Amino acid sequence: MKILLTGSVAYDYLMKFPGYFRDHFLPERLDSISLSFLVESMVRLRGGIAPNIAYTLALLGEKPQLWAAVGEDFEEYRAWLESKGVDTSGARVIPEVYTASFFVNTDRANAQIASFYPGAMAYASQLTLHALEHDRPDVVVISPNDPGAMNQYVDECQEMGLPYFYDPSQQIVRLTGDGLQKGIRGARALFCNDYEFALIEKATGWNAKAILEVNPEAFLVITQGEHGADIFTQDEQFHIPIVPAEQIVDPTGVGDAFRGGFLTGYSHDLDMLTCGRMGALAATYCLEQRGPQGHHYSPAEFVNRYRSIFDDQNKLQGLITRE
Repeated sequence: MKILLTGSVAYDYLMKFPGYFRDHFLPERLDSISLSFLVESMVRLRGGIAPNIAYTLALLGEKPQLWAAVGEDFEEYRAWLESKGVDTSGARVIPEVYTASFFVNTDRANAQIASFYPGAMAYASQLTLHALEHDRPDVVVISPNDPGAMNQYVDECQEMGLPYFYDPSQQIVRLTGDGLQKGIRGARALFCNDYEFALIEKATGWNAKAILEVNPEAFLVITQGEHGADIFTQDEQFHIPIVPAEQIVDPTGVGDAFRGGFLTGYSHDLDMLTCGRMGALAATYCLEQRGPQGHHYSPAEFVNRYRSIFDDQNKLQGLITRE
């Protein structure tokens, strides 16, 4: 199955301040703040929702295609993704612009001061899915991106008859109720976490039952952190428990890894329960390492760990035999 991933591509700059931000704010001078913090460490991690999902898909033997606007500083990132099996031919470099970047400084109390620079992401609407008319994907994932581009991709998928998964998550608050309704109405699936689903309900007036009435062919996946995930279809509901972690290192990108595991199962035409369990295991692998692309495993290692927890009835053998 050819999977096309649209969404943000970003670098995450993570810094640690060895003190407390609160000690440096003067309540009587809040109208003229001028602060500088000397940090004790900084790391730059590869991030962005689209490549995070692509990374897990590639670990499991898929060949996803990235469709995103990136900056002139993307070439190192491109080489990394290509080395893992991700097709980056759909990543367009925007001249004289940097790739989107997230800067966050965390103090000893885990308080944070952060900034997000959208950079090349703001140009995502320059990439049109109509360019794929003669090389059509089997499914498009519309994940958080420039809001205008997200609405454009919904329109283009519906115009072209392309199946798509709708994952508005962090951009829900920047999309209108009408825009969310249109995206959901034509989607093959809706992905979000439980808090995001509450925002969708508020913006659209649709609960899970209403969504499945409006779009009977769709399914709905709601992740709930340590409480697992729920999958809703027109006829069934499945609860997916978490896979216990050997160690908890970093939750960044766990939801993206879940989507990558789920999509792999979907691409093999597996049932919803198996897809959800694959998502849960992929999420745990991410949780056990630092950063959204710090985990690594072979398909065989993934299947063996899956089988130590769940009975796959030999459904995952196809992941191993194609290695």
